[in-house]
Amino acid sequence: MNSHKKASTGMNRREFLKATSLAGGGLMLSFTVPAYVTAADQPATAVSSGELNAFVKISSDGTITIFASNPEMGQGVSTALPMVIAEEMGAKWEDVVVEVAPIDSARFGRQSAGGSTTVMRNFNRMRQMGASAREMLIGAAAESMERPREELKARNSEIIHVSGDKMTFGQLAVLAAKQPVPDLDDLTFKDADDYTIIGTSVASVDNMLIATGVASFGIDAVEPDMLYAAFYKCPAIGGKAVSANLAEIKRLPGVTDAFIVDGNGKVTELLSGVAIVGDSTWAVFNARQHLKVNWNEDGASTDSWTELVATAGQLRQNTGKDVITQKGDVDGEFANDLNKVVEAHYAYPFVAHICMEPMNATASYIAGKNGEKDRIELAVPTQAPQRIPRLLNSLFGVQEDRVVVHQTRLGGGFGRRAIQEYACEAAEVSRRVGKPIKLTWTREDDVQHDFYRVGGFQNVKAALNKKGQLVAWDQHFIGMTRSGRAVSGSRFGATEFPLLNLGNARAAKTMIDIGTPCGPWRAPGSNTHAFVVQSFIHELAIAAGRDHLEFLLEITGEPRWFNPGNVRSLNTGRAADVIRLAAREAGWGQQLAEGSGLGLAFHFSHAAHIAEVAEVSVDRNRKLVLRRVTVAVDIGPIINMSGATTQVQGAVIDGYSTMVGQKITMEKGRIQQSNFNDYPVLRIPNAPEVDVHFIQSDNRPTGIGEPALPPLAPAVGNAIFAATGHRVRSMPLTDEGFTV
Repeated sequence: MNSHKKASTGMNRREFLKATSLAGGGLMLSFTVPAYVTAADQPATAVSSGELNAFVKISSDGTITIFASNPEMGQGVSTALPMVIAEEMGAKWEDVVVEVAPIDSARFGRQSAGGSTTVMRNFNRMRQMGASAREMLIGAAAESMERPREELKARNSEIIHVSGDKMTFGQLAVLAAKQPVPDLDDLTFKDADDYTIIGTSVASVDNMLIATGVASFGIDAVEPDMLYAAFYKCPAIGGKAVSANLAEIKRLPGVTDAFIVDGNGKVTELLSGVAIVGDSTWAVFNARQHLKVNWNEDGASTDSWTELVATAGQLRQNTGKDVITQKGDVDGEFANDLNKVVEAHYAYPFVAHICMEPMNATASYIAGKNGEKDRIELAVPTQAPQRIPRLLNSLFGVQEDRVVVHQTRLGGGFGRRAIQEYACEAAEVSRRVGKPIKLTWTREDDVQHDFYRVGGFQNVKAALNKKGQLVAWDQHFIGMTRSGRAVSGSRFGATEFPLLNLGNARAAKTMIDIGTPCGPWRAPGSNTHAFVVQSFIHELAIAAGRDHLEFLLEITGEPRWFNPGNVRSLNTGRAADVIRLAAREAGWGQQLAEGSGLGLAFHFSHAAHIAEVAEVSVDRNRKLVLRRVTVAVDIGPIINMSGATTQVQGAVIDGYSTMVGQKITMEKGRIQQSNFNDYPVLRIPNAPEVDVHFIQSDNRPTGIGEPALPPLAPAVGNAIFAATGHRVRSMPLTDEGFTV
């Protein structure tokens, strides 16, 4: 990272000045994205210290309050982003208190989490906030101490003169608030060699709250006079409730109401169902056991996993309807008698998110009186809180500025909570009963009405020349659409590895329309594409009689950045570096005991280059033990080493849990799994050791919540082959006879 590197943003000085709010008694800075500047073109209003509408607040007692504006679901952004601000300020981390920011797009801009983009999108903003605060504090110290500002530095929450004289941030807060806001073009950032916070291991700011049960998740929300609700939808996704034994349900203990909701027919908003309202969650869950509903399933999903598998089997010999990319002479290489042709068919199932905290929302729909307009207030664990006002405006006609969303911590997200139909359900029930409602899903609701990781199939074919080199690649992607549009995770493009790296390559797709709702699932698309490609590359290395590491590096090619300047494009130099690092740290090439093996895989996704080596052992009964996973990561400079490490560890364990025994199937549109008894999760004794190594490159920092998951499955599958000679071409592993 270059010393004194200037900011690179789309803001000019005038917009930055408008984004800065000053308050007497302390220093406050807030950031406004230009797109959210009001028509009146007014700056943010100065506020008292009690209002949560700024990124930075310094109190006279020396407390530095930094507001975390993005949803926290365990990915650590509420710690990492404040660390950036504190670093540029010259603050001492022990003086920092982090608070959750309100949902306020006019002040905080985009407040969302997903795609492992939060750090990447906000890194420069946070540096600006910290650097601007630092310069204002230095200006205040120069005035107070009557010293030239170039002789002053910020360090350990103090402004220190070269003579040793110093003043604390707290002493300077009032005077700093009166300083002119620095010109954006004049802001400089600290040299990476001078970092004291960035790159260290910092415990998540809410660890103690979580450990002691004090942390507030969505499911903990409480409102005065609140009732509780359950919402039961058709087992065949999209069916409509016609009638139900509502009178019987209303007579049950603790039940105050029960009624049919027609909904608007949109699976992402409000499907038809039956709402049960009562004085406790237990009461409404118990009442659900007695509910009998007549459903109209016209237009409901009729999906069958059995039929999808059969259809994919019929398509195995096809090259695909829609060609994505075609270059070189693929067919000519396949026809060359001197070449060896290898072909394989891979399959991967639908899977659920199974967040630890089931979907829930607390809503209070307040009907307008005496000419007032309706308003809605909600507490929702969501990855995209700013979408909810638009959603409820569409459903109920409530003006967006009359919808207030309170941000809570999420008990897991993984893409599931980017869709907020559960908030719509809570708002509708509250509207119908005229009281605040806490709606909670059961685990069965969560499993059977998810937005699933899409399943799919791929046929891959390649040619190897006499030297064992890859000379042709043909890939047929069989994906899924819903109402004619590719679902999340079922998009396949020409930039996927290794299509860009090869001279003779063809890729095509065939899409099957389904009714099952699908959505983003940790590393959408990449989590399945990596399994296919990196497993097949290992097949090719074996067929060529070559070392897998050598073969993979050869395909990766010479150092090259395919789209220079675009952090989201593959950089083969960075790819080769992580591949070599993972192999070296894992002891690649070592002789292992019989029944043991190492497997290597690489994948580039979400702007991250990551390689993994899995070490497994398999006994005669096919009992699998994943002993260790070595991970090499290049995501640019690491902000919080502790947080980044735990994200990689979590992604590896999540990927392994999914690979081992998780599978969603459906027949006649009905999801066949319901809870952990038939959708198991990995147990602690089966979790592997995860050894993480970071390359602290000078590239722009990117996220790590998702990209460490995709290489896991192929690494494990390749290790199983090394240990047993059995090739894994489908998931979960239980379908192939393995146990853990």
